[in-house]
Amino acid sequence: MFADWIWTSWEQAGLVALSAVLMLAIVIAVIRVVGLRSLSKMSSFDFAVTVAIGSVLASTVATSTPVANGAVAVAALLAVQSTIAVLRRYAGFGQVVDNRPVLLMRDGQFLSDALDRSRVTRSDVMAKLREANVLRLRDVRAVVLETTGDISVLHGDEPVEPCLLDGVEDDRRDAPSSRRA
Repeated sequence: MFADWIWTSWEQAGLVALSAVLMLAIVIAVIRVVGLRSLSKMSSFDFAVTVAIGSVLASTVATSTPVANGAVAVAALLAVQSTIAVLRRYAGFGQVVDNRPVLLMRDGQFLSDALDRSRVTRSDVMAKLREANVLRLRDVRAVVLETTGDISVLHGDEPVEPCLLDGVEDDRRDAPSSRRA
């Protein structure tokens, strides 16, 4: 019984290896047809599809699921993602599937309510500031939690062009440079 837990037959091991190679080739082929955007981190939906593809790949390789089933599942996920990518161009639909970017810091000042609502800590932001080579907080023009979950840092001597903050959620409605989408 212990040996069965540790090892399987050579035939079964060979099928797992063959399934892994076939599924990897299928995923690469479908991504080549659909395009690299299929693995991008553009939105939460894109992330979910990427995780789902990984899950399908793993379950097809590690179980007795037929490779054809795995291939159909991967193709279906990427087809749905492509359809969603096209539909996201329409404002109403994009608002349903995409998160809005959130302003976390403006002109060297942390926006505590936005940090709390986004569940981002000051130390998270400070790490990103260091990563962006910020030397002084007063040089930080804006820090944005992007729709992908990444944090962008805009810093320098010049003010931020308003178009760079279009669509960014800013709780400070009375701020003169605040732009709402």
